[in-house]
Amino acid sequence: MKIKVHRRYLGPAYTIGTMYINGERFCDTLEDVNRDKNKNGKFDNGEQKVYSETCIPYGTYEVIVNYSPKMKRQLPRLLDVPSFEGVLIHRGNTAKDSAGCILVGENKVVGKVINSTQYEQRLVALCQNAIKQGEKITIEIV
Repeated sequence: MKIKVHRRYLGPAYTIGTMYINGERFCDTLEDVNRDKNKNGKFDNGEQKVYSETCIPYGTYEVIVNYSPKMKRQLPRLLDVPSFEGVLIHRGNTAKDSAGCILVGENKVVGKVINSTQYEQRLVALCQNAIKQGEKITIEIV
């Protein structure tokens, strides 16, 4: 299964994108501020991560589904993200709910995603089904 997040608005307080699953539009995304300004997948040339206020670097990552003790439910987890630990895809509404994670929903309100619970639940089900079918899951951030 291939997930792709196309970041389309890189604002001063948050990042808005579109998530695609196997090439089909799935939902909108909301992340913290992009600090990987040259989009090369690492913090260099003066770029610096700000804890809990920075979206993950551009790149492709493997995704698993496992239990999040903090969220108390099964969630998609990105593996081997440079400079980050515990990056999840989950519900939430604003960048304050993110801490580096990718929030899913509908961007119908400026600076927010709404209706996020249903998108999280659908995404978890799709990922779990892919895993049952023996598929590897990757996410590409562009």
